Amino acid sequence: MKLLIVKTSSMGDVVHALPMASDIRRLCPDAQIDWLVEPAFAALPAMHRDVSQVHRLAWRKWRRQLFKRETWQAMGELVDTLRSAHYDLVIDAQGLLKSAWWARRSRAPVAGYDLHSIREPLASLLYTQRHEVAYSLHAIERCRLLAAAALRVPMPTLPAPDFGLQQVRRYGHTGLPARYAVLIPNASRPEKHWPEAHWQGLGRHLHSQGLTPVVLWGSPAEEAMATRIAQACQGWVPPFLTVQEATGLLAGAQLVVGLDTGFSHVAAALGKPVVGIYCDHEPGLTGITGSAPGASLGGKGQQPAFGEVLAAVERVAQAAGL
Repeated sequence: MKLLIVKTSSMGDVVHALPMASDIRRLCPDAQIDWLVEPAFAALPAMHRDVSQVHRLAWRKWRRQLFKRETWQAMGELVDTLRSAHYDLVIDAQGLLKSAWWARRSRAPVAGYDLHSIREPLASLLYTQRHEVAYSLHAIERCRLLAAAALRVPMPTLPAPDFGLQQVRRYGHTGLPARYAVLIPNASRPEKHWPEAHWQGLGRHLHSQGLTPVVLWGSPAEEAMATRIAQACQGWVPPFLTVQEATGLLAGAQLVVGLDTGFSHVAAALGKPVVGIYCDHEPGLTGITGSAPGASLGGKGQQPAFGEVLAAVERVAQAAGL
């Protein structure tokens, strides 16, 4: 059987869908599993041991350039690639009109959420199979139950999620400390941010515990903030990192503290102790989930206090044996 998983973005959502591939491999050992994803996040499914091929859907770029010949040529090439693969089944775990439309371009049967379980109800009309999966479940569980339903295999109880990230190359740099904790103080929206002074205080605490704070960044403004935080706590700021390099950096960390953003979920998927800080979203449906001790603090309009985060860091570190 040849299957295609459609989960195109964002980073955290792609991470939450990774256990689908592990489940499919366990349920169908001989299956070939491919993935359709935005290029920015393609490194993640590519590092999954059970994913054979990753197709890149540059829709974020294409939708801004729909009147260019190059855009239509690139879209046509992707359609040809999907159709020539002759998939037996496509599972759209994104649940959007754009993902459903691209899933249908493969000309294979498409499974997805039903009208009452999906983010954009009209997308369900494009599916061959429609499955009910409760909205109240964690995003990881929803993806896994959708895959089981699509394969017609009952899963009354779910084993611990297996993110399958086993093809990760450790990040190496002459400035990288031997023992370090990664801080992730930046996110896509300012509403998610936690006060910079809190990050500095947290960094000083970690340094006092023998862990050098390593502060991630992704833009010039974020680099400036990361530099200020690092200078206040004797930390280290790496150069700009690709998704693959950042994943390798997280793989070597002793502890990670981050906002509700993709790399926090990557760290949890790698089995790292993680404290997630939620300032603009409820953690219940997308909380930190992994094999190591972790904590998710805050919520919509409920910015966690510095003392609360510090206590959680100490608790998680102790549980992890640090």
